[in-house]
Amino acid sequence: MRLLSRKATCNTHGQDSSYFLGWQEYEKNPYDEIKNPTGIIQMGLAENQLSFDLLESWLANNPDAAGFKKDGQSIFRELALFQDYHGLPEFKKALVEFMAEIRGNKVSFDQNKIVLTAGATSANETLMFCLAEPGDAFLLPTPYYPGFDRDLKWRTGVEIVPIQCTSSNGFQITAPALEEAFREAQKRNLRVKGVLVTNPSNPLGTTMTRNELNLLLSFVTEKGIHLISDEIYSGTVFSSPGFVSILEVLKDRKCENSQVWNRVHIVYSLSKDLGLPGFRVGAIYSNDDMVVSAATKMSSFGLVSSQTQYLLSALLSDKKFTRNYISENQKRLKQRQKLLVKGLKKAGISCLKSNAGLFCWVNMKHLLSSNTFTEEMELWKKIVHEVKLNISPGSSCHCTEPGWFRVCFANMSEETLNLAIQRLKSFVESMNNQSHHKMLKSSRRKSLTKWVFRLSFDHDHREPEER
Repeated sequence: MRLLSRKATCNTHGQDSSYFLGWQEYEKNPYDEIKNPTGIIQMGLAENQLSFDLLESWLANNPDAAGFKKDGQSIFRELALFQDYHGLPEFKKALVEFMAEIRGNKVSFDQNKIVLTAGATSANETLMFCLAEPGDAFLLPTPYYPGFDRDLKWRTGVEIVPIQCTSSNGFQITAPALEEAFREAQKRNLRVKGVLVTNPSNPLGTTMTRNELNLLLSFVTEKGIHLISDEIYSGTVFSSPGFVSILEVLKDRKCENSQVWNRVHIVYSLSKDLGLPGFRVGAIYSNDDMVVSAATKMSSFGLVSSQTQYLLSALLSDKKFTRNYISENQKRLKQRQKLLVKGLKKAGISCLKSNAGLFCWVNMKHLLSSNTFTEEMELWKKIVHEVKLNISPGSSCHCTEPGWFRVCFANMSEETLNLAIQRLKSFVESMNNQSHHKMLKSSRRKSLTKWVFRLSFDHDHREPEER
């Protein structure tokens, strides 16, 4: 008799992905400026640690919120006993207003259409449970966040079919790529229930164009399927073009009374924009009342604590703070991204032009000895074990082209980032020197061969000696 379930013993969690394996190597030998200066620097973790001082300053100036007090009186007991899975109304109100502010108040959100979840991971999985059956498929443009193989598939039984995007157009979604993915799903006898995109993109660090968003809406309308827009990086857009939410395009197209209005769903989180992944605050926004109702019931398996909701409702309700935070955080992200791009350029490494996110999509194709994913993995192993940097190989993001890597820049100090860049620069220089040395040896070998051949030729064709 099987003592454990198939779910407990199966290997479909995705933990064996190089994305997670890199973390494991880092945890064995983590860099520390004082305790372990030769350790592995973590550049595979998309955390935003650049604006903690702003949050800490607010907490210091608002002790009542952090101390669970209201008008000077403790509300600890009230919060400790609150367990309504609909969430605190004041927090939901503050959250939807913050979401609108990030989008330049071009769109507004109804707090009655939002479902609180324990992070975006929970939000995406909950939507899978609401929209699809085991064996159904969602289409995802490549490259995509490696964690989706876990979040969307592991417990739900949903399949992912890639929409193959390429560097020829900056990895943008095209109509032929969408149709090809749909046909591929049909060939595999999979029923397509929707498309899921991240906007801004993880791992590209780019925002989707209006053309792409319109293309997606037309596609899902024609096919009669869902569209999930994961917008957890919406507040990280630091340069033009600005962020355009799928909700904005829906309203521009006057879709309010159409069927597609109820088939578009947004995922949000405070993990990236506010840098609070440990607080586990995510959300689903949907115009479909049945989805909201079902997701709210499911949220009881992953609630946001009432203490967290209370603290953040006070913070997000402070409009002066949120306005300053959004602006300053984006400024810092821009400066940090510029530092990485400039440093990599000096090392002879280019990046996809980006305007958002906590990472760069880095092109190291020229460092591969052959254009294969096997060679990409060999290069990645060298970078992790010899250079002591944990970065994410493109193959872990299902990229169709070998040689791309996701490199994070916002989860460390500026000094650590400079050290990481210097390490990579030294590695590239050593590789170039080795390559130059091999070329010299090859050239000398060829020259020697020609010289020996010439000597032999002269000996065989010399004139007979005179007697």
